[in-house]
Amino acid sequence: MLWDKESRVLRRRKAEILPSPNIWYHAGAYEIENRAQDADGEIWRVLAGLRDWAGLDVVDVGCGDGFHLPLFAERARSVIGVEPHAPLLARARKRIADHPTISVKRGAAQRIPLPDASADLVHARTAYFFGPGCEPGLLEAERVLRPGGTLAIVDLDVSAEPYGRWMRSDLPHYDPVEVEKFFAGQGFSCRRVATRWRFTDVESMESVLRIEFSPRVARLAIAEVMRDNGVSSGEITIPVGYRVHVRNKPTGMLLPHSSSSDSGSSSPRML
Repeated sequence: MLWDKESRVLRRRKAEILPSPNIWYHAGAYEIENRAQDADGEIWRVLAGLRDWAGLDVVDVGCGDGFHLPLFAERARSVIGVEPHAPLLARARKRIADHPTISVKRGAAQRIPLPDASADLVHARTAYFFGPGCEPGLLEAERVLRPGGTLAIVDLDVSAEPYGRWMRSDLPHYDPVEVEKFFAGQGFSCRRVATRWRFTDVESMESVLRIEFSPRVARLAIAEVMRDNGVSSGEITIPVGYRVHVRNKPTGMLLPHSSSSDSGSSSPRML
């Protein structure tokens, strides 16, 4: 099939795995970040409204150390985490040791180690799918999904204040409008989600911002957070915006493929 041939070509073009600058090297601080994120459960509420995974088979691509896997497993029939980095995979296996419906596999978004039509929901959160350049992963997710299945991509809203402004300072060439146009052109809907990150103390907040930003931007961000919270100790919150991009796989037909996949452009890492 033409789709299969095109899929193989795109996978070869984008076969590289880019290191994540935070969780690969600062797993402890990233655990603090994961616990702080989405303090009110807004992303989970939006995801469930767009595709309820109760009783379904879920795949989490770029699952890292598996933080989100048990949350999916509370309602899913089965959950599979896919992660390319061996140390994170080992941490994920420890996390899910007592969860019989969860498994983890080593693999990449471009080469998901699962059969065709084996999942109802493919989810990726701030991993790999950052705009132009992620076409091989989109094709691979489409292969793994059953007809009627859903691909849900959660990324940071770089246009939202203040976190998006800090990101733009470190990524001056990143264009959030162009990224949204890319996903719209690939057939995705987009929902913006306003969330809060909530930290138990100042030290935790500082440790997270220091792994997410350059030293200069981290210093400015920490000062702004302290000013906005008006405290020198105790609980700290940060407003952080996200986008939830969702595309459903048609039943009985293939999605047209955008010619933008030939651009060869790459995407920034913003984990």
